Amino acid sequence: MTRDTAELTKEALDDIPLAKTETPEELEDLALGDDYALNPDYVDMVIDAVDSGDLKRLRELVTALEPADVADLMGFLTADYREDVIPLLDPEALGEIISEMDENLREEVLEATPSVTLARALEELDTDDAADVIDDLDETKRFQVLAAMGETDRAAIETTLSYEDETAGRLMQREFLAAPEFWTVGQTIDHVRDAGDQLPELFFDVYVVDPTFKPVGAIPISILLRSRRETPLAELMEAATEIDVGMDQEEVAYIFDKYHLISAPVIDPGGRLVGQITVDDIVEVIRDEAQEDILALAGVSDAGRDASVQEIVRSRLPWLLLNLVTETIAVSAIAIFQDQIAKLVALAVLMPIVSSLGGNAGTQTLAVAVRALASKELTAANARRIIVREVLVGLMNGVALAIVMGLATFLFYHNGRLAITVGVALIVNIFIAALGGILAPLALEKMGRDPAVSSSIFVTFLTDFMGFLAVLLIAALLMG
Repeated sequence: MTRDTAELTKEALDDIPLAKTETPEELEDLALGDDYALNPDYVDMVIDAVDSGDLKRLRELVTALEPADVADLMGFLTADYREDVIPLLDPEALGEIISEMDENLREEVLEATPSVTLARALEELDTDDAADVIDDLDETKRFQVLAAMGETDRAAIETTLSYEDETAGRLMQREFLAAPEFWTVGQTIDHVRDAGDQLPELFFDVYVVDPTFKPVGAIPISILLRSRRETPLAELMEAATEIDVGMDQEEVAYIFDKYHLISAPVIDPGGRLVGQITVDDIVEVIRDEAQEDILALAGVSDAGRDASVQEIVRSRLPWLLLNLVTETIAVSAIAIFQDQIAKLVALAVLMPIVSSLGGNAGTQTLAVAVRALASKELTAANARRIIVREVLVGLMNGVALAIVMGLATFLFYHNGRLAITVGVALIVNIFIAALGGILAPLALEKMGRDPAVSSSIFVTFLTDFMGFLAVLLIAALLMG
């Protein structure tokens, strides 16, 4: 690096004028492609500005981006380059930039940011986002950052952190708009204007509360603004879907999806209003849960862009070792029928095809089942019907594939018994694959385990073992 920017203060930043080569709008157009992903050329421009020590150009390039794009940019830079960029970030936007970063990258940036600077930045965020960032700090720095914050912000964040992770209490923001039911529309609007910074940056509903601060209804802002000032809130309010503070975030996401909510009040065990959850938080939950399930089905974890080779190996190797054990058990079926294979070498050629088709069929059923369980489309109420449906689908697919595979085998080997062997084995294996693909996640769900984590290993083992066994056993019975 050509210049150390680590000690730059906000006053020093203000003394660095922006270059006038392009307007911020032109730079933003240059930075982002049609898919809103950062252009590689723009990243190179940032790197060149750091290498040349051109702080004016570097600040111009960084400040032209939205916080989410700056967070994305940081992921494309190495740690050394990030050390030069971080001090140039606007303190008012720093909190939002950090909250948008990948977890692994966020930890590094948090460690490099002074506690006082971090405290000021987090005070600009809603409590849920600030608490999420604070939670990533080590104990010492967490104490320093909280001590540097204002008393109100500190108390709100500490209360949020007191709730269990991945619950509504951790997901909610404590800033919301509440009004007593005897207020009028005019009084409520005047309160919004007077409250100013005490209200959340973005909100969609007014929560109407009784004297004990329990929500009795909600009024969308759109309806409030269209109503006459003298109209009592009690005449406008609608029933609100309340979220218990201890509810799991997946349940919250399900409720938002089912009832098409934009926001919802959060209540404590006594029924009092303590916060709100908005749809932007739910979008993040749905995205994270979907990514988690996809990775779990493959037996891997999210390594992140900056993960080391060792970290990735540690996350993936245990599942591969488990798969090695199950596959070793599966091929034991081959050892039992070695003499049968020696008599007809074609069996060794056809067995992997039967096994592979069964594995693919099982994966199809498993993916559908895991998604249905996550979205609550598959429950105890309809489990029997879904199981029957998937088994019938497996049988029909098995019969169709058996006809095609049987004809191909007969044409190639001119052996009717071998063709029947392969066809029947396919029907059996795909039937088992469909049954295992639906029953495995249901059983894991019943046991309170995540069906996405280990179902694929079980289904793969089942289809491989049954594929080999079905071909060899049927061959032994039909061909002697």
